[in-house]
Amino acid sequence: MDDLEQLYQDILLDHYKNPRNHEALRDDEVLADEENPMCGDQVRLTARMVDGRVADVRYDGKGCAISQASASMMTEVLNGKTAEEARALIDQFVQAMRGEREFDAGLPEDLLALSGVRKYPLRVKCATMSWHGMEKVLHQLTD
Repeated sequence: MDDLEQLYQDILLDHYKNPRNHEALRDDEVLADEENPMCGDQVRLTARMVDGRVADVRYDGKGCAISQASASMMTEVLNGKTAEEARALIDQFVQAMRGEREFDAGLPEDLLALSGVRKYPLRVKCATMSWHGMEKVLHQLTD
């Protein structure tokens, strides 16, 4: 494994072992509930809009390191974005995970740690599950 792959693995494991914005959510807080029945991953999401910006993105759930680390990374990169910026970033990330575009400078650096997941098509759903849920959250908060 080269140094860059090791760095990406370290970032992924850090988000899995030390998740950001992960806490138990009350049922009345949950705005999206996503599941991947193929592997048992689950994520529940909540957020608020404050002064036109996404705020307080939080999640709870269980699952593989990829699904949980991706949710943790997502909460960090989307907090503070406008709804339009958040939607654009979600779209860029999902397209990159599907191989429809390259991981590039348009995505925050930590997300590059998930680029290797593309080699395993069955795991792409694990990485994108929380992002699809966040699209639903944004829809509820802004429409």
